[in-house]
Amino acid sequence: MRKVTLVGAVSVVFTLSAQVSLAHHSFATFDQTKQMKLVGVIKEVQWTNPHIWVQLVVKDPSGRAVEWSIEGGSPNALSRQGWKRSSMHAGDAAEIVIHPLKDGSNGGSLMKVSINGQQVGNPR
Repeated sequence: MRKVTLVGAVSVVFTLSAQVSLAHHSFATFDQTKQMKLVGVIKEVQWTNPHIWVQLVVKDPSGRAVEWSIEGGSPNALSRQGWKRSSMHAGDAAEIVIHPLKDGSNGGSLMKVSINGQQVGNPR
């Protein structure tokens, strides 16, 4: 009886942790049916877990500088795709393809990146 209770408790813990993990990795806020190309200058790269972030300054149609927040994959996953912490730096000219946010605000999910005309990593 005691063994059954322990197995049940462990099963509950694994089930709950899996649900939290799946919720964390949800990309429901991004419009997966659209791709958008942004051309600008990198303001900042945050190479942190659980996902990297890139702040990109893009000129809007009126010429005003607008900052975009772009969420990438995990440093581990990106490293396996050929990325390095040193792949992008503040001040680099960048062309970034994203899945934009559904609400239309200035952000998106990172799809592929070119820095100074050179592709970074293997695109997904």
